[in-house]
Amino acid sequence: MDKNIEIEIRGPLSKEKFNDLMSFFNKEGKVLPEKNRILIDYSTFLEGGVENRNKDIRLRITNGVPEIIIKIGKWGGTDQRKELSVLTNPNSFDTLVEIFAELGLKKGMLCVRRSKIYEYQGIEFAMVEVPNHSYYYEAEKMAHGDEDSGQITEEIERVCRNLQLEIFDKKTFFKYIELLNKEANEVFDYTTTFRPNYFKNRFGL
Repeated sequence: MDKNIEIEIRGPLSKEKFNDLMSFFNKEGKVLPEKNRILIDYSTFLEGGVENRNKDIRLRITNGVPEIIIKIGKWGGTDQRKELSVLTNPNSFDTLVEIFAELGLKKGMLCVRRSKIYEYQGIEFAMVEVPNHSYYYEAEKMAHGDEDSGQITEEIERVCRNLQLEIFDKKTFFKYIELLNKEANEVFDYTTTFRPNYFKNRFGL
């Protein structure tokens, strides 16, 4: 059976804790390729908004590779969601944005993220920098389904506690998302913003 349930736990990091964790993981973990990512989160402007979404619809490009990604299930800092993802050809991101607009998805939150990635005790840790704003971590592991998702969640939480990491609860998570949307992310409105090769020209994608 494919592992298609993403178990993910997040929490805030100070710059000092971010640097300390990188030093620790560089010694004790496995260093994985960094992720430079730009994404459009369309779900913010769909029914349910930020807090009550059950479907997370995004276009993103990571290290130059565009991707259509949908995550199904509730979110709130600690998530157990089914993940559907399709990678597309390089240089196709602007075309994907146009396709989504023709399907009715014209407005989203545009986000820029820089992540240091490590594997530690079988868990993928992304140390995420929101440029010129803040830091947080994502601890992730894939599961087969309901039969082992609860056990994996407990495992990730235990490792995070051992690393003395704060874990977002729903209230603090959504407060942080609102702060990012206000101070770091930007609204992308296809109707008023997009021009041919917009993302290629702006970000070199």
